[in-house]
Amino acid sequence: MPLPNGPDPDFPFLNENERFSFPPPEKAKHDSIVAWGGNLSPGMLLSAYGQGLFPWYSEGEPVIWHSPDPRFVLFPEKLHISKSMSKVLSRKEFEISFDTDFSGVIRACSQIYRPGQEGTWITADMINAYTELHRLGWAHSAEARFNGELSGGCYGIRLGNIFFGESMFSYKSNASKAAFITLAASLFGEGVRFIDCQTHSRHLESLGAEDISRKEFIKLLRDTLNTS
Repeated sequence: MPLPNGPDPDFPFLNENERFSFPPPEKAKHDSIVAWGGNLSPGMLLSAYGQGLFPWYSEGEPVIWHSPDPRFVLFPEKLHISKSMSKVLSRKEFEISFDTDFSGVIRACSQIYRPGQEGTWITADMINAYTELHRLGWAHSAEARFNGELSGGCYGIRLGNIFFGESMFSYKSNASKAAFITLAASLFGEGVRFIDCQTHSRHLESLGAEDISRKEFIKLLRDTLNTS
């Protein structure tokens, strides 16, 4: 019997206090995909992040759970702010805020044009699921406004002292960088040990993110969550 497209309507709904055990990512034969199926209920999503996975799939596919090898991460001591970005931040070209327009940020992330990418993986189901996690206090956003208009931003999930970055967008040059850098500095100041950036991008590499092995990532994840 084929798996349903998107979240499985017959899979149990897990609230934020319930957990699901995924297959161990470090034993996966694929360099990214660990499992498929299930749904995007709060407990399912929190289970996934806590075990080193995240959902990433397209319309017409079941929910696909990924744990890439290698994993792209940003450590506090590696955060790089270029001279040009330092000037942008010091001049306060953008008004930066946190959690003031999560819905606007995630919807903009789903609609922004990305060269070489057809459609979006941020489906209506994903928007609804992460908006619910935001309502519950797990998902957070950073907004960059220019002349009062939302011009860039990013969002992700925080578990203990780990932040899992999900996506970012920019309508104006440097807006997403300004939002991300300000958020990263705030998180690191609060004791966050690293930001999970999932997979490589030149944009985040320029800010100091780097590849580590999946095995190393899972160990770091477990050690950090056990001490948070």
